Amino acid sequence: MARSCLAVVLAAGEGTRMKSDLSKVLHPIGGLPMISHVMKAVTGAGAGSVALVLGRQAEAVEQAAAPFAGEMSTWVQEQRLGTANAVLAARQVIEQGFDDILVIFGDTPLISRETLSRARAGLAGGADVAVIGFRTDNPHGYGRLIERDGALVAIREHKDATAEEQQIDFCNAGLMAIAGSKALALLDAVGNDNAKGEFYLTDIVEIAIRKGGRAIAIEAPWRETIGIDTRVGLAEAESLWQHEKRRELMLSGVSMIAPETVFVSHDTIIEPDVVLEPNVMIGPGVTIRSGATIHAFSHLEGATVGGNCSVGPFARLRPGADMRDRAKVGNFCEVKKAVVGEAAKINHLTYVGDAVVGAGANLGAGTITCNYDGVNKHVTQIGAGAFVGSNSAFVAPVTIGDNAYIASGSVVTMDVPADALAFGRSRQVNKEGRAPVIRARNEAEKRRRQKGEPKD
Repeated sequence: MARSCLAVVLAAGEGTRMKSDLSKVLHPIGGLPMISHVMKAVTGAGAGSVALVLGRQAEAVEQAAAPFAGEMSTWVQEQRLGTANAVLAARQVIEQGFDDILVIFGDTPLISRETLSRARAGLAGGADVAVIGFRTDNPHGYGRLIERDGALVAIREHKDATAEEQQIDFCNAGLMAIAGSKALALLDAVGNDNAKGEFYLTDIVEIAIRKGGRAIAIEAPWRETIGIDTRVGLAEAESLWQHEKRRELMLSGVSMIAPETVFVSHDTIIEPDVVLEPNVMIGPGVTIRSGATIHAFSHLEGATVGGNCSVGPFARLRPGADMRDRAKVGNFCEVKKAVVGEAAKINHLTYVGDAVVGAGANLGAGTITCNYDGVNKHVTQIGAGAFVGSNSAFVAPVTIGDNAYIASGSVVTMDVPADALAFGRSRQVNKEGRAPVIRARNEAEKRRRQKGEPKD
């Protein structure tokens, strides 16, 4: 769309019903603050400039919004005098002159670029105001959009609506587009002659009509228009967002055995022919390549899973985990900031952190990279084709050469050359006949404790 567009995003609300020390618009949906979702939508709809109206935790809100906005200015609503007053906090940027002005709330994270684009198209078609609405089976409490001959003639609050108007199921979502050439005249004409003494943005519909202009209503799916005021609403929005994201992934070729138990993030990348088993949690920063299987009850965050890899069940990939093609991380394993080479196997009960595991290496159950000395992290290098026996510990920094063998139960504190066999454990000693003596001693101690007798 060649028309210039300014988005005025209102994010100054206190959000007291969230009962949180965090600003309402910073609460996440799909791992991304809701204000960031709104920014993505308005820029996707062609808003080249954004005026962000701030209040609580202004600096943090600005930081969350900025990466997803183009040219952005910030404004503070000094007094809480209603929605029209909030928009006018950005008067200086509105005065610069834009064809279209979008007015969006920062707590409506599911609004789509498509719906906002349709509102802009309404302005391009000659409307002065395009109000976004939704339909619901239970409109009680919502303002009704009153239409006549295809035009919007009023927004009627529920308490002011006639019995006939209360039957209307087309409701106001509070979001709108305003013709830039008319915006300031309409906003400045809004009065505060109401019970709360506030300046309501919705009044500009009737003001535009009185001035000989035209208003229209744009219908959006109800899920896009929900505003979040409480933790209950936050959970409902998360559920709706996850449902759409899962559907999008499955339509792209991803298999989910029990989709409702899988959770993904805003930036999750999953290629076709990936299988996600039940109860998989995918946090931010995850890429999963074609052919991989993520088994049940696995948790991934900040990780890359290569083609035809196998993860889990009950595996955890933390930030920096990088599995190359055909690698395997099995049950009750944790990988953090480590490369797992092509076709390498980390099968059971193992922790690998700050490490490089070479192609084709095999790490037995209970293997641990001891990467932290209490102050600094150190790297373990395990060569290609190395075989690590169960219950081994690598005290980093340490390097294991290609095709080396590590005996089970070893504590490895020195580098191991390629093709070498390393023993890092004490020599076994057998004491003949000693077991009955130890057993008798232990049983006597047990009897003493049961009788409450003093220790000799």
